[in-house]
Amino acid sequence: MIALLRGRIAAQGEDHVVIDTGGEAGGVGYLVQCAGKTLHRLPPAGQRAELRIITQVREDSITLYGFLTPVEEQWFRILQGIQGAIAAQDARALTRAAGVGPKLAGRIVAELKDRVAKLPAALAIGGAATPTPAPAGGVVEDALAALQNLGYGRSEAFAVVARVQNELGVDATLEQLLAASLKGLAR
Repeated sequence: MIALLRGRIAAQGEDHVVIDTGGEAGGVGYLVQCAGKTLHRLPPAGQRAELRIITQVREDSITLYGFLTPVEEQWFRILQGIQGAIAAQDARALTRAAGVGPKLAGRIVAELKDRVAKLPAALAIGGAATPTPAPAGGVVEDALAALQNLGYGRSEAFAVVARVQNELGVDATLEQLLAASLKGLAR
């Protein structure tokens, strides 16, 4: 994975920068997505810059996100995990962040659940439309617990189980949910 880029700024856009990592003879130009605040703090085109990078690999793309400081990078990682926890209404997942207790996590989930539901499909969990959460309890909770015991994160498992349940219907058995969910997670 790409974790750091140093090079000359070849171009800047509204939401990205192109970093040329080669010397005078030219090299590879990496398109790096950046927040507006980060872009405004970069030197002008032609000057050298260094960006911390988070690389996201998806089935249809590889995207680089750039940050000037470790704090910016850390917040991005935290916020990436929050969306899935909010969609899953999983306050427990948020308590893993330093300084977030059960009360604060519950408040975060309650205040953001409607906002996350309104996000465009491209921003939803795993790049796919966010499935409608199933009622708590029953086979869905059992399937989530089983997948977590196998080492999958709750948010990741929720996204797959909810999608599978939407496909199979609310009458799906635990065995059907688990079998189809494991196939989905294996892709």
